Amino acid sequence: MSYTAQRRWFTVGFYLLVALIVLYTVFPFYWAIVSSLKSGSALFSVDFIPPDPAWSNYTSVFQEQPFARNIANSVFVAVLTVVISLFFGVTAAYSLGRVYFRGRGALLLIVLGVSMFPQVAVLSGMFELVRLLGIFNTPFALILSYLIFTLPFTVWVLTTFMRELPKELEEAAIVDGATPWQIITKVFMPLLGPAMATTGLLAFIVAWNEFLFALTFTLTNDQRTVPVAIALISGGTQFELPWGNIMAASVIVTVPLIVLVLIFQKRIVSGLTAGAVKG
Repeated sequence: MSYTAQRRWFTVGFYLLVALIVLYTVFPFYWAIVSSLKSGSALFSVDFIPPDPAWSNYTSVFQEQPFARNIANSVFVAVLTVVISLFFGVTAAYSLGRVYFRGRGALLLIVLGVSMFPQVAVLSGMFELVRLLGIFNTPFALILSYLIFTLPFTVWVLTTFMRELPKELEEAAIVDGATPWQIITKVFMPLLGPAMATTGLLAFIVAWNEFLFALTFTLTNDQRTVPVAIALISGGTQFELPWGNIMAASVIVTVPLIVLVLIFQKRIVSGLTAGAVKG
């Protein structure tokens, strides 16, 4: 076989592999959309395009439970988690990336190790802490628990970016009499914008999708976030599974994340690459 023929077959195989990956990743969400537009016995039929779309699933999700309140809870918890993670992440990254002290490398490894803990390993300890602080069944219990996982990778990624900033900028600011806080906010933060956008978006996705802590630390429907609210959607009887409503709710809460990821996909990839390789 000639070189040209080999190259042509390689190109065909590459595009077939890409098509297979795209189909594998996109098809579950496509089928969720299709299922959300079906009701009754139509849910058991294999129709790739619903002949009679049932939009009532989308309205019944909001009518049968406080789903709008659940979405508001998720937005509040995720946004506040991102803000706190970035605040402590930037200040910790300045100390770990620009200040030399003994044990800095070990401390960074501990931060990275904490981010790999399974949720179950810290669940009982967090439960006691939440009860001690008196914030059980409130959004603040979720914010406190989510910081265990969002703060370590925020510190790790921002520290990596902070190390790459020119030392001359910091020295010039010190000569001009700038304090460490002024160096962070007025010199480094404008340069850290892409890194902060990356880590902030990743922290938002983690907080938006988290389920175990949200299920454990909230009891009432008006305090739950969307992952738990969707999991607890029930039918009129114990034998009825409202699959159409569940799929409609899943589509509603997934669309904002897809839009955000598509907008910031380049920043996410660059942030993950920098944190994985340069660190």
